[in-house]
Amino acid sequence: MTKQRYFMTLSYNGKRYHGWQIQKNAMTVQQILNEKLTLKFRETIEVTGAGRTDTGVHAHFFVAHFDALNPHLDDSYLIEPLNQFLPNDIVVHQIVKVKPEANTRFDAQWRTYRYYLTNKRTPFFNDFQLFVQQFPDVTKMNEAAGKLLTVSDFTAFAKLHSNNKTNICKLTEARWVSMSNGLYFTITADRFLRNMVRAIVGALMDVGYGKMSVNEFLDAVINRDRHLASLTAPAQGLFLYDIGYPDEIFQNGEDTFVKPKKLFE
Repeated sequence: MTKQRYFMTLSYNGKRYHGWQIQKNAMTVQQILNEKLTLKFRETIEVTGAGRTDTGVHAHFFVAHFDALNPHLDDSYLIEPLNQFLPNDIVVHQIVKVKPEANTRFDAQWRTYRYYLTNKRTPFFNDFQLFVQQFPDVTKMNEAAGKLLTVSDFTAFAKLHSNNKTNICKLTEARWVSMSNGLYFTITADRFLRNMVRAIVGALMDVGYGKMSVNEFLDAVINRDRHLASLTAPAQGLFLYDIGYPDEIFQNGEDTFVKPKKLFE
């Protein structure tokens, strides 16, 4: 019997997980989903994710694919029983049928990350926003962030010894936005290097606090100065926020994902 391939959309709080990818002697989101979906669907399920979020990083919108013999797992009434079976820090939104060759990682056309800052002390959102006593200068940070759209080699933000085949990424968005209770940084690209977004956020905050000029920031990026990658922002403020796919990989020829509501706005 031929298995059906499914895309599953979900959100998760990364606080208690050592990232997405399965690791020895550490709890990960992928591990939990494999175990719970296998028990719930009564067949061996192995999920493949659209990316690898690091320890403590969250996902507002994440996509994973899996193959299953049951051809009816996209029935909407199954979502709530499945979520009751999962830990409450992982929530599945949709399961949709896709073509057999569809792949959540390799078919993703773009990914968007967001990083959140707040200057308000609260016991409720400490795990999802980085607290700063004073906001950095948004104008300077956006001037520097705009320079990122003019380059393609992001070696300056690559983690040492990560064995990347290439450090080339195509950015289409990089900007800071003010909101009622803080700031957030949005960055969109076709691909990201490990720790790249947190390294960029850390370096931009140094620009915003006057520790580095915009020209010094750009020179460091152009010269592939890896010291910029050492200015890594903490994990808790980072979310994988959105992912885009082409319509043709879906079985009905159309992307029917319903995206979660916006965060903190």
